[in-house]
Amino acid sequence: MENSGLRSRILIEIENLIASSCTKQKVPPTMKKLHVAILKNHYNAAKVSIDYHRRRVEMDIVMDDKDYDPKKVNLSIPTLHTNLWFRNLYDFLVSCIDQDPKSVAFYSMLLKSYQNNEISLVA
Repeated sequence: MENSGLRSRILIEIENLIASSCTKQKVPPTMKKLHVAILKNHYNAAKVSIDYHRRRVEMDIVMDDKDYDPKKVNLSIPTLHTNLWFRNLYDFLVSCIDQDPKSVAFYSMLLKSYQNNEISLVA
């Protein structure tokens, strides 16, 4: 029961962080990194570029992980180049929030890093 409460709290906090990052007219670089990290995690993308003005996301999605070997330089991993359009950045990013245990752990690390950044900026 306690784990489900922690899990839901992490998911709520990551949505709150996304909401606070999408309200500004110009997105700060730290929040751009948050958006890219969420998209890379959800789509298993190798490269993500967000054009906030045109409402476009360009990314290279890794098609098959079995060819990946961290001990070698990977020159031929199959990727799919995509160019997505989004109507609302907040809704798009929230739709990319996964609820599996691996993703929740990832969001927990993101939250910790952004809380540390806020604390260091205040001090």
